[in-house]
Amino acid sequence: MSETTHDGTVAVSAPASPDEGLTAAQLAAKYGLSVSGARPSLSEYVRQLWGRRHFILAFSQAKLTAQYSQAKLGQLWQVATPLLNALVYYLIFGLILDAGRGMPKDVYIPFLVTGVFVFTFTQSSVMAGVRSISGNLGLVRALHFPRASLPISFALQQLQQLMFSMIVLFVVAVAFGSYPDLSWLLIVPVLVLQFLFNTGLALIMARAGAKTPDLAQLMPFVTRTWMYASGVMFSIPVMLAEHPAWIADTLQWNPAAIYMDLMRFALIDGYGSENLPPHVWAVAGGWAALVMIGGFVYFWTAEERYGRG
Repeated sequence: MSETTHDGTVAVSAPASPDEGLTAAQLAAKYGLSVSGARPSLSEYVRQLWGRRHFILAFSQAKLTAQYSQAKLGQLWQVATPLLNALVYYLIFGLILDAGRGMPKDVYIPFLVTGVFVFTFTQSSVMAGVRSISGNLGLVRALHFPRASLPISFALQQLQQLMFSMIVLFVVAVAFGSYPDLSWLLIVPVLVLQFLFNTGLALIMARAGAKTPDLAQLMPFVTRTWMYASGVMFSIPVMLAEHPAWIADTLQWNPAAIYMDLMRFALIDGYGSENLPPHVWAVAGGWAALVMIGGFVYFWTAEERYGRG
């Protein structure tokens, strides 16, 4: 295309661009471009996570090793911390407040230690999940990977830490007369169900914590209230025997109490099935499936927003 200027010369103008008038979305579609960090489909997201399984495991192990690297006793604190908590709770609730009423001492002490260890697993997973995105923004912004890798890795770290505590738990159980038998095999499905529940909860808290970092300051109060309502230090049916039945039923059906009671049933000889709510295994599986699937989908829907701003 050409035109004559005022001095009689001919000027040649550039031809119109074939992209002229196209919107950004049309240009992206024309040249096969996609948004950086866009959320993949759910099935693709699961596939990406499976591809990062070695990173998830290695990251959890590194975090576990570094957790007590500055302490002289090192990894022994993984066992000592919940054990000291159990000792404090026994002095206050077992001796002073007689929270173990209705249970002989050789049942109450393993009952209490089991409750503390199992609840600490869930409590630590929640707290780690809250900080998993907001506390690792440098990693999130520097590298492209499925963000669910972080809360899953932190939940796996807490599971590995519980494995150390389980050694002490076995020693306590045996010391008070609960010897290994076939019921101990139930420990495996209990831990699997609780891990799935904890991972789903960590995913939910990770998304919430990414949007509201101050949630990390609030959650210790929430988890402490949850602990006192879950029968960590006392038997819910015994302690609430004089109250309306629906209160005890509600507290017994909360997931923390469900997993603690199943672990106690598997581990402690004097803790029989009469202490468990009806359909306890179905309830335990339902909580695990509901929170894990719901938490995973809830986290995935905000995938492209993590680390922004």
